Amino acid sequence: MNKCPFCRSPIEITWSYCRNCNKPLISNIDIRYNNRVRPIPNGASIYAKEFEEEEEFFDVNIIDDETIEYELSQLEIQLTDSERIGKNMGDLLLKKASLFYKKRDFSNALKNLELALENFKEEENMMNLIIVHNEIGIIHEETGFFDQAIYHFDRALSFIEEVDDYKKEIHVLNNLGNVYHLLNDLENANKYYQKALTLADGKNLELEAIKTASNLVEILLSLEDYDRIKRILKRNLDFFIQTDDIYGVIQTRTKYGKMYYHLGEEYYDQSFNYLTSALELVEGIKNQISLFMKKKLEWECYLYLGNLHSLWDNDLEAEDYLLKSLEAVRTFEIQENIKEGIILETIAKFYSLKGEDKKAINYFGYSKDIYKKFGDKLKIAEMQYQAAKIFQEYLQNDQKAIQLYEEALEIYENLNKSKVAADIHNKLGDIYVSKQLYDLALSNFISAKKLYADLEDEYNKAIIDGKINSLKDTENNNATF
Repeated sequence: MNKCPFCRSPIEITWSYCRNCNKPLISNIDIRYNNRVRPIPNGASIYAKEFEEEEEFFDVNIIDDETIEYELSQLEIQLTDSERIGKNMGDLLLKKASLFYKKRDFSNALKNLELALENFKEEENMMNLIIVHNEIGIIHEETGFFDQAIYHFDRALSFIEEVDDYKKEIHVLNNLGNVYHLLNDLENANKYYQKALTLADGKNLELEAIKTASNLVEILLSLEDYDRIKRILKRNLDFFIQTDDIYGVIQTRTKYGKMYYHLGEEYYDQSFNYLTSALELVEGIKNQISLFMKKKLEWECYLYLGNLHSLWDNDLEAEDYLLKSLEAVRTFEIQENIKEGIILETIAKFYSLKGEDKKAINYFGYSKDIYKKFGDKLKIAEMQYQAAKIFQEYLQNDQKAIQLYEEALEIYENLNKSKVAADIHNKLGDIYVSKQLYDLALSNFISAKKLYADLEDEYNKAIIDGKINSLKDTENNNATF
């Protein structure tokens, strides 16, 4: 029996509205699958030279290589002719970059965008400078060069202020929010999303407001502002149902699934229902979309369903969904991506909970390698810390545990993460006591005590005091003997 996404009452598939709460439903969904479904990439492109539609995004549907190669060959002829007669080639280079982007050939896309940028600088073409800086920012974001992405989005934003194009300004503000979210800088991410949302609402740009609010949900999940998330998702789902936007409905159902997962055990069934219903919709439109887009829609559903089955001790289902999530990300990302690190970390924690220690350590190592490529020092330290605990507590390999704890400790101390740094000093102290290396043990306990005191953590400070006193008594007894 299908359920209304608003009030959860039973509904019939043929109903156009819920007979209980009177909300509109997606009826005759098989017919509506024929509507054009355009994916929204992580970064919002503002290049709209090739298609005059309300949504201004690079078309990220993968098209066949023969078509792209033919179009590229035609562009090469036009570029040669333009160069011969001294005509500005910026627009042609921008089109060429778009084709390479469709191929997920970021290197050549970037090269052509940079050439286009030089051409538009000579023309002092403000609008095209905005477009190119934004597209360069998107590619740098997707390839993990976040500082360069921020630079180019900022440059685009500075030019937009001179031309008063509110839609493009909203897109670039969202792009800045996306990058800061990837950097786990929630304060700046929230700031740029809020700016975009305020502008969209102020200019009555409903579609832009909906997209921005959808991005903002990711920040609000981290802030645990579930009341606001519910308001946003209800508004979004109403909008996407009324506009017959299947893609938007899938995205919103996925976000509902994530929200209910984070709300805790009481809501796990609702999370499961939303995630599986999102996957059902994806399956229904699979013949109208590329494999690339299909996997992009599926990966988070698989990830959270894997987490749910793990919590329910359905180990085979959990492992299957987590590996499907990993396969999905590796399909739609042309190279290693931060999402892959998240999934590998989740798989590592799954194996750790199930006592498969060697697999857990391997996957913590894989995820650390991904985070290292994206410069996420905090995550690198966390992966080292988690692996160290397994070596200490389950594999009794103190030497390896010490190595990993000390590597993690250096990062945590540099990042001023005092609580976890204190915990590591405490653990190192315990290991050195077991190895009768009392001087090293005492040094670590003293460091832990100082950090706990600075944190005003009297409970743990008292425990460390007990260990220090016990250690001193041991040393005194050994000296007397």
